[in-house]
Amino acid sequence: MTDSVDTLKLHARILHRDTLNAQPSALSRMRRLPELRKLGDADLPFQVKRRHCLSVIARELGFQGWGHAVHSLRDATTFGRLLYPPRCGGHTNIWCATYEDAQMIHAQRGGYLLAYQTQFFVVEDNYIRTLGLDPEDPDWGHIGRNWVEPVDPNARNRLCQKVIEASLCH
Repeated sequence: MTDSVDTLKLHARILHRDTLNAQPSALSRMRRLPELRKLGDADLPFQVKRRHCLSVIARELGFQGWGHAVHSLRDATTFGRLLYPPRCGGHTNIWCATYEDAQMIHAQRGGYLLAYQTQFFVVEDNYIRTLGLDPEDPDWGHIGRNWVEPVDPNARNRLCQKVIEASLCH
């Protein structure tokens, strides 16, 4: 089974290939890294390494860098900003500082319990659609609609891969 980190590595390989081929959108994405910002179109492809591409992909998904992305996706103790991309900012959600508070609200109101860095929030179907997922996806039931402590971690991994695809293709 492919995990979310492997999905990110695949996207980094594609970004690296596109950068080597000097595709303008790839060059623009690579210039988000301070160490590559000032390089011209002719020089940039020759300076880019795979580690740069991994860093760009991780940052685009709301992580501090590649190491943070791997830690967050594999250990699920910190969550980065993956589940709260800018396109979801217009939704009204219930935010909680502690997981226990979020659990209680989730139990009372239903919805989906998600995480943002070290905070937690409960959302409804429309948020999930904006995130790029199907609220009727059976994997939501498999995780108990709880991203933080899923009943089935493999189901969360599948949902995570879908979030990554939706975010990088958005």
